[in-house]
Amino acid sequence: MLLRILRGLGTLAWVGLLLGVFVLSANFSFSRFVRRGEVTLPQLTGLSLEEGSARLAEVGVGLIRREERDRFDSEVPPGRVVDQIPKGGTPAKRGSLVEVALSRGRELVEVPDLLGQPMQTVLVHLKASSLTMGRVLRVFATSGEEGKVVRQHPLPGAKVDPMTPVVLFVRVADSDESLVMPDLISRNYEVVRHFFELRDFRVGSIKYEAYEGAAPGTVLRQYPLPGHRLGHRNVISLVVSAGGRLAENNS
Repeated sequence: MLLRILRGLGTLAWVGLLLGVFVLSANFSFSRFVRRGEVTLPQLTGLSLEEGSARLAEVGVGLIRREERDRFDSEVPPGRVVDQIPKGGTPAKRGSLVEVALSRGRELVEVPDLLGQPMQTVLVHLKASSLTMGRVLRVFATSGEEGKVVRQHPLPGAKVDPMTPVVLFVRVADSDESLVMPDLISRNYEVVRHFFELRDFRVGSIKYEAYEGAAPGTVLRQYPLPGHRLGHRNVISLVVSAGGRLAENNS
């Protein structure tokens, strides 16, 4: 009786072993079947549509563009892939599709024409153009209406980054044709020179100095100082950044 029981247990153990081997083999075969035809997607960022389509075709995957997902990007050139779904490096089935969006390039906005506009209107135009108001310099100009913009920088029509500050020159009436010297520090020399020459004021001595941290052409010091009355007989002296160059004097 005992011998029969032992034989029965041995048969059950053998059957269990065979069943375990069968299950493991079936699971391995099924996994291979499921994974068969699976590929790793390439990274498409920075490629053109043609290049991306060719790269996907090499692994048996198609490409579809989602134009509604195109976006501005300052790093990826216009017309190049800026995003893909699924991402590069992830597994996918042969014959599946990858959705891509293209870069519209760096976003730029156009500077509106603010000349002749009062400050209330200027604020509306700047906000509508995604720009900000920079320094407001009140000047005694020989033309234009009092309280309105007689000059601006950047100039109308220029293409700039969103939220760029726009510097405004606003006319103040003066019967003596003189001007209260504006604060020129940190302004661009070419813009300053053009402003004064346009109004027949004399820009005399210009000294260039090497100054770390200031872009070349930036006004470092001025004479007369801000707030002083400036007439047509006065001479304007400026110290301008030469960037990393050796200092030089021009007059």
